[in-house]
Amino acid sequence: MRLMRLLLPLLLLLTLSGCASTGASHWVELGGARYQVELATNDESRARGLMFRDEMPADHGMLFLHERQELQAYWMKNTKIALDILYFDDQRRLVSQQRDVPPCSAGDRCPPYPSSGPARYVLELNAGQAEKLGLQDGAQLTFGPGIADQP
Repeated sequence: MRLMRLLLPLLLLLTLSGCASTGASHWVELGGARYQVELATNDESRARGLMFRDEMPADHGMLFLHERQELQAYWMKNTKIALDILYFDDQRRLVSQQRDVPPCSAGDRCPPYPSSGPARYVLELNAGQAEKLGLQDGAQLTFGPGIADQP
């Protein structure tokens, strides 16, 4: 019985680490750079976004997939890192940029950062990435394998 109590946590740890290593890795390319992205494909994951993160690696981001192209507005509620918020249309062309958006801890009083035109995809990267890439409206976003056009 004692051996079982010692082995059970080890088995649980091995099972959990196996699950984490088999997770799909998604990427996008923009401006000649590749970013590993987390996907936000439903209302819950889009609402949570990058909240409560203390940092994000320079080559990472979050890709938000919406069901249809329309005006979008994002905010920084409970977001601790400055971001570039990039809006793309149905053809994955950059239609609007909000650069160097500061963190916000003011809860529901955090301001919105709207797109200037209809967008279907939103990519959040660490602040400064858009400038580093020299992004201009019309830049093409490329999806890696495993990212569907629709959530």
